[in-house]
Amino acid sequence: MEETNVLFSIGPVQITSTLTTMWVIILILTVLSILATRKLKDVPGPLQNIAEMAVESLQNYFAGIMGAKTAKKYFPIFATFFIFIVVCNYSGLLPGAGHLKGFAVPTACLSVTAALGIVAFFTTHTIGIRERGLGHYLKTFIMPFFIMLPLNLIEQIVRPFSLALRLYGNLYGEEMVLEQLYNLFPILLPLLMNVLSLIFCLIQAMVFTMLLGIYVSEAAEE
Repeated sequence: MEETNVLFSIGPVQITSTLTTMWVIILILTVLSILATRKLKDVPGPLQNIAEMAVESLQNYFAGIMGAKTAKKYFPIFATFFIFIVVCNYSGLLPGAGHLKGFAVPTACLSVTAALGIVAFFTTHTIGIRERGLGHYLKTFIMPFFIMLPLNLIEQIVRPFSLALRLYGNLYGEEMVLEQLYNLFPILLPLLMNVLSLIFCLIQAMVFTMLLGIYVSEAAEE
C-alpha cells in the first residue's frame, strides 16, 4: 500500500488521494440516493427495492441497539455513518486500491477515522443534551458520586480515540496483510482473503455504529 500522497494544492489546502476518493464516494452515494428516491412507486423497481430493504435492515439493526424510538428519531445520522464507512471499506477491494494515483481507502487513513470519531463525539453529546436538557445531562457526569467526574470525563474523551484507532487499525492492517499475500501467493490465497474481506469490512462498519449507538443510548436515556 502506498502512503496517501498530495495530488495538488488549492492555496494552503492540500488535496490528497484520500480526499479525492472520498469525494467520489460521496458523489456516487448522492447520485444513487437521488435515483432511488426520485420517483417512489407502490411497486418498486430494482433500485428502490434495494434501498427499501437496506433502510428496513438498518432500522431494525439500530432499533435493537438503542430502542425503536431513538433509532427512528436519529436514523438519518446513524445510517449515514454506516453507509459511508462500509462503502469506504469496500473501496479497498477494488482493483488498484492503494496503488493507483488518486485512489486511496479513506478508512485506512487516520485523519479520516479521527474525523469520524470527532463527529461521533459531538453527535453523542448533542443528542444527550437535546433529549435530557443541558443541566440534567451535565449532572450525569457526577453520578453516582461527584468523585466520579474525572473518570467520566476521561471516558468521554477516550471514546472518539477508541472509535478512530479501532477502525483505522483494522482497515490499515487488512491492507498491509493483503498486499503481502499478493506478493507471496499471487493467485489463490489473496482471492480467498478478498472474499473474507467482504465480511470483515461489513463488521467494522457495524462495530463503529454499534458503539456509537450504545453511547447515544446512554446519553439519551432517562
